[in-house]
Amino acid sequence: MAFRVEFVYRASDIDINDTDLSISRARLSCGHVTSAQTLVQRCTLQLQRGQVELKCPICAKVWPYGEVRTLLTPKEQLYFKDLLRENATKKMTDIKGCPGCSSFVERKDSSDLCVRCPFCSVKTGRTSEFCWQCGRTWKGPRPRADKCDNLGCSDSDLNMLRDCKMISLPHHSDQVIQCPSIRACPDCGMLIEHTLEGCKYVACFNCKISFCFICLRSSGCVKCAAAAPRQTSVP
Repeated sequence: MAFRVEFVYRASDIDINDTDLSISRARLSCGHVTSAQTLVQRCTLQLQRGQVELKCPICAKVWPYGEVRTLLTPKEQLYFKDLLRENATKKMTDIKGCPGCSSFVERKDSSDLCVRCPFCSVKTGRTSEFCWQCGRTWKGPRPRADKCDNLGCSDSDLNMLRDCKMISLPHHSDQVIQCPSIRACPDCGMLIEHTLEGCKYVACFNCKISFCFICLRSSGCVKCAAAAPRQTSVP
């Protein structure tokens, strides 16, 4: 669907300091006027906060992405597309099918594995809870961040960190050092497997930070004194 944006010679509704009437600005579908620069700044902040919808900061109406896209440079379009994809992926990780009714349920608290299904609760007339980790009916006290009391409930990410093989990476000069082949990004927790190609430094494709795969420091790592131990928790 093609979007056509109207341009008017009006002061910006969003940036009170943007008042030069000799400059044309976009009137968006919500009715408010803004410059492309202000639009990019506001939308970037929303995307960096993890949002998947771009909204007018004045009236909170959603700006269709096709409309926003017409005011972006090609470089900005690529940047926005990447952020939108990442945010959508993250949001999907907080949605799962209820094992009882198969309805999709969003987890509100990422630190609690005990999740209430509102659909089952309405249907049965009693609270229906399941474990976000193992997918079975909840057992044990709540809230819990590690596991429920069902036999075999465990975190698959922690299992991978615990059981992955050891690899040898270049340390400095001609030395090598052993470390686990899978690490959790020290910033966002995304699991990363080293391919044994290149050096000990890796960049997380999720949060974009670079860190040393051996010692897990994100800066100031020239010579690692020793490899960081296997991680027992995900940041």
